[in-house]
Amino acid sequence: MTKLYEEPLVSRIGFGAMGFSQSYGTANRAESLSVLQHLADSKAAFVDTADIYGNGHNEELIGEWLAQDKENRNKVFLCTKFGFKAMIPIIISGKPDYVKQACNASLERLGVKYIDLYYQHRVDPETPIEETVTAMAELVKEGKVKYIGLSEASAETIRRAHKVHPIAAVQVEYSPWSTDIENNGVLDTCNELGIVVVAFSPIGRGFLTGQYKSIEDFEPNDARRSLPRFQGTAFADNLKLVDELKKIAIEKG
Repeated sequence: MTKLYEEPLVSRIGFGAMGFSQSYGTANRAESLSVLQHLADSKAAFVDTADIYGNGHNEELIGEWLAQDKENRNKVFLCTKFGFKAMIPIIISGKPDYVKQACNASLERLGVKYIDLYYQHRVDPETPIEETVTAMAELVKEGKVKYIGLSEASAETIRRAHKVHPIAAVQVEYSPWSTDIENNGVLDTCNELGIVVVAFSPIGRGFLTGQYKSIEDFEPNDARRSLPRFQGTAFADNLKLVDELKKIAIEKG
C-alpha cells in the first residue's frame, strides 16, 4: 500500500483499463466487467482510465460496472484523465474552461459524484500550467475531484504546478524499457516534493508476463505491432532480457 499525502491508503498495484477499449487487440465486454469485479473483491481496485480511451467508451464501461452494485464505488480508487480533445490529429487542451467541461463529461460517463485522482493526460504547451492547475484546484473545492495529478510532465512543470496546488501523483512510463525519469529530474523532483510516481506500462507492455514470444502473438489491430521493442531482432533481444530478469526474480524469491 502507498499513501497520497497522509491518506488514503491505496494499493501499490494499479490496473490500467485502456486495453478494455483500444490498443491491445479486441476486448470482451463481459470479461472486462468480470476483471473489474475481481479487482474490487481483491481489495486492489486502483483503477486508471481516461476520457480519450475508446473516445469515452472506457469510462462508460467502468460506469456500467459501478452501476451494477452501489458498493462498487466504495471499493475502487478511481483515476481518470483529461487533455486530449482529439487523437487524429492530436489536439491537447489545458484551458480552464475545457478542464471543467472535460471533468463534468467524465463524471457523467462514469456515473459518479467525484473522481479520486484527476490527471492532466498531457501538458498543453499553449496554456500555462498554472492556469490549468488552478482550474483543477477549483474542481477539488467543488468536491468533484479529491486529488490532482499530471501525466508525462517535466520536472520543471511539476514544480510550477505544485506551487499552485499540491500534486498528488505523476504518471509516467517506467519499466526496464523506459527509465528516463531516473535521469531527467522527474523521479528526484517527485521524491523531493512527496509526490507519488504512478508507473504506466510497468511490465513493458506485456513483455514481463512471459506470454508473448513473437509479434504473431498480437492481434492484427494490436498497437504493439508498431512499437520498436517488438520489431525484428529487438524482440529476440528483449526476450533474452526477460529471461535474465526472471532469473533475478527467482533469486529474490
